Amino acid sequence: MLEQRIEQQFIDSADLKYQAAQVLNKPIFAAIQAILASVTSGGKVLACGNGGSAADAQHFAAEFVGRFERERPELAAVALTTDSSILTAIGNDYDFNQIFSKQVRALGQSTDVLLAISTSGNSANVLAAIQAAHDREMTVVALTGKGGGKIAQTLRETDVNICVPSERTARIQEVHLLVIHCICDGVDYQLLGETDNI
Repeated sequence: MLEQRIEQQFIDSADLKYQAAQVLNKPIFAAIQAILASVTSGGKVLACGNGGSAADAQHFAAEFVGRFERERPELAAVALTTDSSILTAIGNDYDFNQIFSKQVRALGQSTDVLLAISTSGNSANVLAAIQAAHDREMTVVALTGKGGGKIAQTLRETDVNICVPSERTARIQEVHLLVIHCICDGVDYQLLGETDNI
């Protein structure tokens, strides 16, 4: 029975990825264009999320600052989830819902992009970060699921919502990771062109 359950996890994940490929193609393309425009004009990507989404934010920043699959010049990205002193100071002195928005206001410029990750689309601190990004005239790329939640209602026409068509948190997070890899690959492709190795 457990073996069948394990196999079903793989099948469910693969099925959703096939289904999401057509739905998410255009918003991922738009996200790549927005991020490419930012980093090639001196901007950066600020990434945030909670729990598994925090790990995704850090994963994205690591592959931008380091590399994805090919050598290229470093690209500017900062995960707003990593500085324990900032996070605990803001959480203690103000409110946990401000841990990302205060960083966006401190670091964000109009040429930057906010990568806002929330599987439910309802994370209060990510919503606050989006508002702060709008205050800074930044573009927002949101990675959501479950219909997009409050984030979908908060985004502007110039923003991008990559909303995974699923209600299951684990499946949404699995597609979010694939989306991040698509963005990294797309930016590299635009900067470096085709390669024979991939």
